[in-house]
Amino acid sequence: MRVVIQRVEQASVAIDQREHAAIGRGMLILLGIEDSDSQEDIDWLAGKIARLRIFDDPEGVMNLPITDISGEILVVSQFTLHASTKKGNRPSYYRASGPKHAVPLYEAFLRQLQKESALTVKSGVFGAMMQVSLINDGPVTIIIDTKAKE
Repeated sequence: MRVVIQRVEQASVAIDQREHAAIGRGMLILLGIEDSDSQEDIDWLAGKIARLRIFDDPEGVMNLPITDISGEILVVSQFTLHASTKKGNRPSYYRASGPKHAVPLYEAFLRQLQKESALTVKSGVFGAMMQVSLINDGPVTIIIDTKAKE
């Protein structure tokens, strides 16, 4: 699993020009799933995100996890995070999982992240054409890949 986490003042996702989900201060998480991902990846990643200290403490130091600020979370599936640009100029998405494998993992990730954070987790719709809007705070953008575990 690969995620791009953006600390936001607000974010929303629209489908067919209608707002589907919106959050205030918190995290917008773009999630890419590949065929080799499993429940182990979900557990590790959800825990890492829930404990990730990217919010400012009273001294202005990024020292607080989202749970300490009672922030909000919006997760959007994004298969293009697994794009390969090795050959030519047209990206290949051969590493991105198809819906049969990815949808159950996506839904399990949402549940596990809600469990780990004890916060409401909102989401886009897997496979839908979505328009994502955000106001990035900082900007703070973090990339995590469960295969690298950095």
